[in-house]
Amino acid sequence: MSTIIQTITKRIRAKRRGWVFTPKDFLDIGTRAAVDQALSRLTKQGMIRRLDRGVYDFPKHHKRLGALSPNADDIAHAVSAKTGDRSFPSGATAANMLGLSTQVPAKPVYMTNGISRKKTIAGRTIIFKHAKVPIMNQISDQANLVLQALLYLGKDNVDDQVILSCLKRLSKKDLNDLSNSVSRVPSWMSDIIFQMKQTQHG
Repeated sequence: MSTIIQTITKRIRAKRRGWVFTPKDFLDIGTRAAVDQALSRLTKQGMIRRLDRGVYDFPKHHKRLGALSPNADDIAHAVSAKTGDRSFPSGATAANMLGLSTQVPAKPVYMTNGISRKKTIAGRTIIFKHAKVPIMNQISDQANLVLQALLYLGKDNVDDQVILSCLKRLSKKDLNDLSNSVSRVPSWMSDIIFQMKQTQHG
C-alpha cells in the first residue's frame, strides 16, 4: 500500500494544481480497492480534496482564501470520464472560443454523448446536455468543438467569414476526418464541411 500511495502521490504532484481526477486515472497502478484506499488516506492528510463520490482535486491555494474552487471545465471532464462519456463546452461557448460569437453563457453548460443531467460539485452547478450533433471519438477535440459551434450558429448564420474562421482552427487532418464523418451530421452541416474542403483547396 505504501508503494501505491507513493506512486499516486508522485503522479498527482506531477500535475498542475487545480487538477480534477477520478480513481480511473490510477488503475494502472493498483486495484480499484487499493486506489480508493490510497486516495482516502491522501484526502485525510489534506493533500487532495474529495469533491464528490469518486471525484477529487489537487487544489490550488490562495494565501488568504485558502483552497480555491476547481475550474468548471476540469470538473466536467472528470465527471464525464468517470462515467466513460465525453463532454465539450456548449455550442454557445464553443462559438465564443472559436471567435464566432461574443456571447458568453452565464452558466456552465456542456454537451455530452451521455445522458442529460445536472451536477452540483464544489459549489458549482454544471449542466450536461445530450449532444444533438454526435460527439465523435474518431475526430479531434477541435473538430468536435467546431461541430458544436456550427450547430449553435445554425444553418442561416454560417457565411463565408464563419467558414474561414473555422478553417483557421482546423488542421488538414481535422478536415479530412470531418469529411469522413459527414454521414453522422445534419445534411446542412455536411454541405458546410464540403464548402470548407473547397475553400481549403481554393
